[in-house]
Amino acid sequence: EEETFSPSELSIAAALALTSEIPQDYKLRREAAILELEQRGQKRILFGNDMEKFEKDIIRSCRLLRVRADRKALRRKARVEKEYIELRSGRPPMFWIPLRVHAVWERMEVKLACTVLASPPPHVTWYKNGVRIDPHLAPAGKYKIKNKFGMLTLDISRCSMEDSAEYSVEVKNQYGEAYSFATVLVRNSGKSFYHADFYFIGSLMAREADFAFPLKPLFSREKEPFTLSCYFSSDLLEHQRDITWFRDGELLQNSACRELKYQDREASLTVSCAYKEDEGFYTIRVPSLDGYKEQTTYVFVRDAAAETAGAPGSPLNVKCHDVNKDCLILSWVAPSDNGGSPILGYYIERCVAGSEDWVPCNDKPVKTCRYPVLGLAEGQTYQFRVKAANKEGISHPSKTSDPVTTYDPSKDKRLTVIPYDDGRTIEIFKDDLEGHIKIPLPPTNVHASEVREDYVALAWDEPDPRGKEPLTYYVEKSIVGSNSWQTVNLDMPVNSPRFALFDLVKGKSYRFRVRSVNKHGISEPSLPSEPVTAGAKLATLPPPSQVLAFRDTKTSVVLQWDKLKDGLEPLGYYIYCRETGTEEWQTVNNKPVTCNEFTVPGLQPGKEYVFCVKSVSEAGLSESSPETDPIVVRPAIACPSAPHGFVLLNCGKADMTIGWKPPKRKGGTKILGYFLDQHDASELDWHEVNIQPIPQRVYTVSNLEEGHLYEFRACAVNRAGVGEVSEPSDLFKCEEWTMPEPGPPYDVKCTEVRDSSLKLHWEAPLYLGAGPVTGYYVDMCEEGSEEWKQINKQPIAPTHMKVSDLETGKCYIFRVRALNKAGIGPPSLPSDPVVAKTKPGTNEIELGVDEEGFIYMAFEAPEKNDSSEFIWSKDYEGPPDADRVQIEEKGNKSKLILKDPSEKDLGIYSVEVTDVDDDISASRTLTKEDLDKLLKRSHEIRNPLIKLISGWNIDVLEKGEVRLWLEVEKLSPNAELRLIFNDKELTSTPTHKINFVKGKGLVELIIQNFCDDDKGMYTAQLKDGKAKNQFTLALMDECFAKVAEEAAAKRREWKKKQGPHFIENLKWKVTENCEVLLTCKATNLSKDTSFQWFFNKKARAGGAFDPQTGIGTLPIKKLTKADEGQYKAVVSDDRGEDYTQLDLTKGGKRTFLSIILLALSATPLKIQPTEEGIKIYTDVKYYTDYMKTTWYHKEKQLESRDRLKAGSTMNQIWLHILNPTDADKGKYTLELFDGNNSRKLSTDLSGQDPYPEITWLKNEKVIVFKDRYKMDVKGTVVTITIEKVCNEDTGKYSIYVKNKYGSETGQVTISVYKHGEIPAGLEEEEVPGGTIKKKPK
Repeated sequence: EEETFSPSELSIAAALALTSEIPQDYKLRREAAILELEQRGQKRILFGNDMEKFEKDIIRSCRLLRVRADRKALRRKARVEKEYIELRSGRPPMFWIPLRVHAVWERMEVKLACTVLASPPPHVTWYKNGVRIDPHLAPAGKYKIKNKFGMLTLDISRCSMEDSAEYSVEVKNQYGEAYSFATVLVRNSGKSFYHADFYFIGSLMAREADFAFPLKPLFSREKEPFTLSCYFSSDLLEHQRDITWFRDGELLQNSACRELKYQDREASLTVSCAYKEDEGFYTIRVPSLDGYKEQTTYVFVRDAAAETAGAPGSPLNVKCHDVNKDCLILSWVAPSDNGGSPILGYYIERCVAGSEDWVPCNDKPVKTCRYPVLGLAEGQTYQFRVKAANKEGISHPSKTSDPVTTYDPSKDKRLTVIPYDDGRTIEIFKDDLEGHIKIPLPPTNVHASEVREDYVALAWDEPDPRGKEPLTYYVEKSIVGSNSWQTVNLDMPVNSPRFALFDLVKGKSYRFRVRSVNKHGISEPSLPSEPVTAGAKLATLPPPSQVLAFRDTKTSVVLQWDKLKDGLEPLGYYIYCRETGTEEWQTVNNKPVTCNEFTVPGLQPGKEYVFCVKSVSEAGLSESSPETDPIVVRPAIACPSAPHGFVLLNCGKADMTIGWKPPKRKGGTKILGYFLDQHDASELDWHEVNIQPIPQRVYTVSNLEEGHLYEFRACAVNRAGVGEVSEPSDLFKCEEWTMPEPGPPYDVKCTEVRDSSLKLHWEAPLYLGAGPVTGYYVDMCEEGSEEWKQINKQPIAPTHMKVSDLETGKCYIFRVRALNKAGIGPPSLPSDPVVAKTKPGTNEIELGVDEEGFIYMAFEAPEKNDSSEFIWSKDYEGPPDADRVQIEEKGNKSKLILKDPSEKDLGIYSVEVTDVDDDISASRTLTKEDLDKLLKRSHEIRNPLIKLISGWNIDVLEKGEVRLWLEVEKLSPNAELRLIFNDKELTSTPTHKINFVKGKGLVELIIQNFCDDDKGMYTAQLKDGKAKNQFTLALMDECFAKVAEEAAAKRREWKKKQGPHFIENLKWKVTENCEVLLTCKATNLSKDTSFQWFFNKKARAGGAFDPQTGIGTLPIKKLTKADEGQYKAVVSDDRGEDYTQLDLTKGGKRTFLSIILLALSATPLKIQPTEEGIKIYTDVKYYTDYMKTTWYHKEKQLESRDRLKAGSTMNQIWLHILNPTDADKGKYTLELFDGNNSRKLSTDLSGQDPYPEITWLKNEKVIVFKDRYKMDVKGTVVTITIEKVCNEDTGKYSIYVKNKYGSETGQVTISVYKHGEIPAGLEEEEVPGGTIKKKPK
């Protein structure tokens, strides 16, 4: 008989056999059963002989030994695994369900129960009023304590009044501790229910702390810290200290970047580095006897300043999904602020957790807010961040994602866990049972899990069975309609059943299939997927509809909108606001809100705003919703709070006069009146005092019983309805007042509260006592203190007082006492506490002059309500005199105008705004100095002058026209001009054109032919509305003559330019040959144009004129006295004539020209030895007898005497030193002077050998170096140069050099031939090669 079992069945059976701490016979039976199962599974035939029996014993013994060894190893492994699991699952205790309050009757049982989560299981301790409960020390059966599956219970049997107490439970483990509190109230069945409630409230609840102030919205900025604080009215009781914080409903715990703290009545939550993920609704919850108390506010996290102007805000909420061995899906939320231009895409970066080495995951920006990240390492922990990009730049990176470790998510599915022995387990992996699988099977269920504009994500199921060997995958694609398949990841096999393709052609349809690969081979391809069209753009969601704005508070507005329909679920909504009159939209929230109602805080009171909302989805942000109707930020109308501060102001035998303070919250509108109730302490019921509302806060209640005690309460009414009923007042006894002192003042209030001062007001007492009130004393104390300090040493008569020298930030309370001749009466009811601090946005009274010239005082109150009024007062004695002032109101602003300002109006003006919750008031003192300045300004406005920018200017235009102009400030289109000339008004004519450019404030008069008739006084009279001015120009005498001369010259110049004329006037220059050349240049020439030179009004020949260039030249070969005079060039034709002239007389440019000629022609001083001594000289090409020459020796002028001879010729100026001595050594200077200008030449005679005298001769005649002959001496080399050689230069040349030591002569012959002639002495000779060689005979 043949029986077989699968390896899986055998493994499970073997695992079940491994047990511990069981009877030995049971073990033997289990081992035998296992052996039997093994034998049955081994396909063997039973022969029933002894050998078979012996083989059985051997197999049984071997199996027994193997089972024992495996069992020990399994125990060790299980113990280690258990410790590891316990370590990984470790967490501090947390109450899932806390204790709750119980109230029971005597002799009943009560069970306190709570549920705790902790690992490892915590140590539990119960307390009663802080004392540990020990069941062994209590009466038998009094307490039963249980801990079962994390549910903790305390049973208290047969409760008595002594069991009324606060019970608490403490749970601790190695990771932390937690507490829960509850109160048990045991009621006495013999007492009334009312008494039990009174006992409960008085003994337990009265001591509980409450919130001191409501939580206010907090505004923070990205990458900066913030602290959210909550203050309590008193110290928290023991059962209240389990404070919990939530953000958007999620419980917050202490962490590296978040600290939760409670100290000194303050609970705080501090975030060290804020990100937009930290934005949201924050709730603080404090336990109480009847549940818990909580407050909620919103924390806003603004974008950090962009590194590049116009860059978008950073993305947020980066999360990882579908984590596999080598890939995952990353998602994020688009930022609310795109920087002013659309977001083009996103860049993803990753790093290994714990490092800062960020690696980009994508080269091209991702269009949507979801992206598959491939190429990750299995078992590695990563973090990710995202940046947004637009055309202007890239945003800051988002907050990094939580660390995520890549792993095989299908591992748990392939694992079988077998429990045994009270909590122990055995793990069997399916892979180990599939070792018979070699070449893998193909995957199944290949499909597109995500199709986006940028990518297509594929997913498939692993083959089943998959085999023992690790699998990788190859993905193939094919265009629909094609039979060709292409492997897309040949270089990078996929380790997970997930893959993403990025470079598909948009609009084309693809099919995909996958092959499995292990070390044995590759599988057949899977079945193709359904067709997938690539590049489908994910559309954004539509915006929400019906966006409505409602009033909320003085700084906030409530928005409501309809959620998206048709099942569309956005990630949330972004809200935007804009102040009307501006173009820029402001982001309200930087983290999408999921609700459809939101309170927008932080708005400017009294300003008008519009709002819109955008839907947020994976595709980005939707279009903006339609704008809301404009809404002014003011408090919403609501019922008022309760009045408070009841006080007895007067009392008769059967009547009482009661006063009270107004509600602290008026509900955003005017209080219409009050309803007052009275209660006789001897009766049970309250009775109405009035049926119609009482408009004032003082009322006399009549028909009372003398000697009875009465208490009162009231409620206020406004347009929204009747408000809360106040707490009852103190008990007042109806007993007639007969005391001589006055009664208490009342309605003490503070206005004009600033950093160090305030104004205190009160009402006079209604009960005067023995005489009229003669003064008041004001007392002050700091809040929390009972020590009152009298402010004024002497009584004051008015019912107001300015209190100064207060300490900024401190809270004060005030009271007032009245004085008459009998003494000081009782103090008033203390004022409400007031903090000496100027509130942000506090406005003061503006003092100025309006555009009509009226002196005014203005006060703006953006926080006012629709029903608010501005109450003006002068010197705090009542409204100003209506005959002297006029009050106007417009919007949030009130304006007090002085009708006829004078010293009667000096004083203190104050203003107060009614029907607001917080004090809005201010004052301003009008002094004599202020009034004088304002009156001056008023006169300037009522009698304005047009401001002058540039006074009268005179310009002579190109054609000789004269332009008279002035410039004033810009004028309106209605401005007027009158131009007066010599007491006659001018009008615009062709010869006298008037231009008046009002927009530029320009007035100009252009006179065509300026002449003597235009001499006189010009006055421009301007008027623009009330403003006017006039400006006068005196154009006479020298001023007129100068303008007339310039105008005539420019007219001539203009007329001249209509025909031929000179563009370069006559000028001179000196040539290299020391000739004077006169030049000029004319233009606008024609073929009939003539050109002529004149000298001293006579025509002069020798000049030249080029009609093509218009250049005329006149050379003067050698300037002499005969050449002194006036030179003139004339160009003319039938169109006109022009001339230019040059003065070369002695008083003109003649002498200057002479020195220039001399300077250009004079050579440096030379030294030449002679037979008589030393000659110092200069060679000149130009010299005149009226030029003065002076010689100097060592700066001392020399005179001609026996040894010194000075002289000159037409070509040389010299100094001859006869018989020189050592005294003649030194510097010699020659000065050339023409009466105006001079030129100096110098040389040094310091004892060196004098340069030899050099003379060139031609045919024994001395050569004069001029024209074509030039000599050059450079050191010891002497050169003669002959320019333009001709036959006349043929001859015998010799050089003669001489000094005091001797002389020497050198000779050379120069022959000059005509071109082509054969010089004598040369003959031609043929040589090989056909050339002719000339050689001398």
